[in-house]
Amino acid sequence: MSEITDFDALRAAMAENSGQPEGPARNTRAEELLTAAEKLNIPLAVIEALGHQLKVYNYSSEKGKMFVPFARLLRMWDERPEDFDAYEIHSLHWVFKWVSAGMLDQPHIPLASIEKWLGEMEHRYRLAGHSERAVRSAEHSVAAHVGDVARAERAYAAWLAADRDSMADCHACELHGQGWWQAEQGRDAEAVELWRPVLEGEFTCAHEPHTVLASSLVPLLRLGRLDEARACHLRGFRLVRAMESMRGAYADHVEFCALTGNEARGLELLAERPAYFTDDGQPRSRLDFMSVVALLMDRLTVLGLGDRQVPGPAGREWTARELAAHARGEALALAARFDERNGTGHVSGRARARMARQPLVERLPLGVRSVRPAPPPAVAAAPVHGTGQPDLPALLAEARRLSDHLRPNAVEAWAAAAEAAEGVELDPRDRAEMADHEAMALGPEGADLFERAAALYAEAGDPGEALAARARGAYVRALAGDVDGAAVAVTGLYDEVLALYATDGTGIRQTASVVMSRARILTRRAHGAEGDGAVLAEAEAAVREVLALVDGRTGEDVRLAARVAEAQAMLGELAGLAGDLERAAELFARGASAFVTAGLPWFAVEYEARLASLAHHLGDMAQAERALRAALEHGGQQLEAPGRAQLHLQLGEVVGGRGDAVEAAEHALEAAHWADEAGESATLGAWARQQLGGFLLRQGRWAEAAEVLEAALPDLTAETHGDGAVVQAQWWLGDCLSELGEHRAAAERRLQAAEIARHWPEQHDHATLAHLAGESLGQAGLEAEADRAYARAGDLWRTLGNTHGLIRSLRARAWLALRTEDGLDEARGLMGEAVRECETAREAAPDEESRQPFVAELGHTHGQFGDLLARSAVEHPEDAPVRDLLEEALAQVARSVEVFASLGDGALHSRTGAELAAGRLEAELGRPADAAVRARAVLAAYEGYDDSMTGDGDGAAGAVRARRAEAEQLLRLLTEQPD
Repeated sequence: MSEITDFDALRAAMAENSGQPEGPARNTRAEELLTAAEKLNIPLAVIEALGHQLKVYNYSSEKGKMFVPFARLLRMWDERPEDFDAYEIHSLHWVFKWVSAGMLDQPHIPLASIEKWLGEMEHRYRLAGHSERAVRSAEHSVAAHVGDVARAERAYAAWLAADRDSMADCHACELHGQGWWQAEQGRDAEAVELWRPVLEGEFTCAHEPHTVLASSLVPLLRLGRLDEARACHLRGFRLVRAMESMRGAYADHVEFCALTGNEARGLELLAERPAYFTDDGQPRSRLDFMSVVALLMDRLTVLGLGDRQVPGPAGREWTARELAAHARGEALALAARFDERNGTGHVSGRARARMARQPLVERLPLGVRSVRPAPPPAVAAAPVHGTGQPDLPALLAEARRLSDHLRPNAVEAWAAAAEAAEGVELDPRDRAEMADHEAMALGPEGADLFERAAALYAEAGDPGEALAARARGAYVRALAGDVDGAAVAVTGLYDEVLALYATDGTGIRQTASVVMSRARILTRRAHGAEGDGAVLAEAEAAVREVLALVDGRTGEDVRLAARVAEAQAMLGELAGLAGDLERAAELFARGASAFVTAGLPWFAVEYEARLASLAHHLGDMAQAERALRAALEHGGQQLEAPGRAQLHLQLGEVVGGRGDAVEAAEHALEAAHWADEAGESATLGAWARQQLGGFLLRQGRWAEAAEVLEAALPDLTAETHGDGAVVQAQWWLGDCLSELGEHRAAAERRLQAAEIARHWPEQHDHATLAHLAGESLGQAGLEAEADRAYARAGDLWRTLGNTHGLIRSLRARAWLALRTEDGLDEARGLMGEAVRECETAREAAPDEESRQPFVAELGHTHGQFGDLLARSAVEHPEDAPVRDLLEEALAQVARSVEVFASLGDGALHSRTGAELAAGRLEAELGRPADAAVRARAVLAAYEGYDDSMTGDGDGAAGAVRARRAEAEQLLRLLTEQPD
């Protein structure tokens, strides 16, 4: 650390420290700078250093340190007010508000002292001629804190009635406080309306919209405005994450997670800020934090996760149950200290109410990766007799009802019956059905159980069902890979059941079951023999036998109706194998419709998903969208999480493809949620988050998109998702960060994406990303790095034959060079090179149509060249005589006018813009008559135009009006100049 030897060095050091992250290190540096200021023997230096110390204490977890430097500052004011300049006088009175709030945060400061301080603030503000607005706001804070609602309402009304002056908090902070009070009184809609200008970015400051976004979370949830609450959480947490002083707002985000089924994300938030458990510089925010820690831990305990390890205060390991007790004890102890100071029970009552809050929504997907901790599996209670024993007849009846009607959960119902039947003597039919459904649950592993079921059916006197069970066993052999063996086995069963059916030895249901099993096996064999027409024909004949047997004879039997629907879909499958995709789509649609008509919509989902895939392949996006929507509707609650995720993701892509980014984002959000629930966060979930980030970006929701993309990137891999998906996510994230003003981070993302794209055969993306990285690096003030990125992009543009990209990279480098010491010559050279590239491309163009874009680029380049030289004359007058630079700039701009004029009306607005720039330079060079000629030329160019006539090549809406206004303003300035 260099020694501070003069006032300027002190000010520079304080400015540098102000830009450092909040926290103890910044506070310590402020203390060192105060010591250095005292050595300068300049009263104002000490005053400014004390003010700097107050500021960094206020924006940190050590707010309690503010009182000593402020007392010293106030004493200096009382003793020697002449030592304060106007800015420090304003700052001194401004900090009164910080100190008032800070006193409330410290339970060891008596309430009488706070009230006395409030009176002192009112007295001093009155002496200084300030409005009482800030005083009434402070009084409202005191009354609200102690729970004196009547006084708080009076102070609130007086606060709003008083005039705003230089001591009033900024609009954003005032609206936060006013909205907070409305929400505190249960007026959530009024609160959100007050906060609207802050949420929409109309009013901002150092800590807004940070606190408004946090405070709005619970009111928005209570109002049922869940999408807004989600957005406020994603935007707001991004803002407070790195700000140590915002523990109270951070607590609001933890609370939001606890109340929306996002307990896992709440734990992640706690893990990010371990010091918040113990930092004691601001007891009130610690009370808020510990209250929501208790709330979150109680939620985990209710979910059956009380013994789960969780992040907590350093020095030991914590379970959720242990941390809940610890946090509740800490919160109530802190609240008791405040209430003892205040003489009320208000703070403890608020803390208890907050810790007792119940979830406001069972599950609110956020889009970021966060899987709900799984509770121990619940055991479903079986129906019981009055004796307390399971009611086996009722279980059997329910299982049989579900299976007879092909209802979901039939297999589970039979399992429950089997469990209840342990040790009970059953007839062979009951045991046969139990074994049959257990085998179904096992899939390819159930072949032996199907044989046992068949034997029991035979023992029960149902030979047809015995054959059907053996046929089901043959099909699972095919699923296990033994397709030929299964085909041989089912052929014999098929012959037997047809003979039995012919003699009325079994019914149509059992016969259809065997015939369908045979069709399934032969269709599976067709999948392994693509191109073999005989195999396909045999499979199709087998499927048509199902239809010949059952179609028109289903009656009220849903099992038979299901056979017809499945057979139609199987014909579609075979048509697809034969290459007739349009026929396949038609048959899948027919089969799905038949399932729905039969009252079995959940069976339609598989075929609607296949139909969507086929329609997508055929380019019929409307059909694909209809099929996907139908699949989601028909699947309902029966859809398992992976399937639901896939369908939502596909529908999001289709909807996004037709331009509806809002609905597409909703589907991508659902896809991410269900992928997490399915345990596929790192695979399908990452892809869904990548898509969600892109759809949010298209809506201009930069902060939300950035949060989602940052959550996706750790899981996106070239091996699983393709390097194109990784590059696109980095690219989108760079765009978001650029819009958020995080230029260094944006550059890092763009450079990472460029490094991957560098290895691709086609280099356009590599060049674009390098160029974008140059933009971000330049905006971050890293000129040398930006120049290298632009040079890399320029080389790539040249190799690709993209002259426009090359010219723009050269111009960007010229502007960067101008920002460096002695950089004018380099900047001039780069602009000159850009001009030559334009001219070369113009001359090489084969025809007038392809030539015009290069002519326009040349005009813009001359214009920028002139602008660069003119700016250099102002910013770097030592580089060359100013007049010479202005003359050179004028020559370039005049050339720009000529070039645009050669393009005719297609470049009218560009030409008039250059004409006005030339006029301003003429005026600056002391040639008002020439400047006026140029201004009048612009007005003449628009004679006969109205504001709507902006459809030419350059035109933007309102360009005519804007150009006229600029020309008229220039003429007025010229006429007002003295001779």
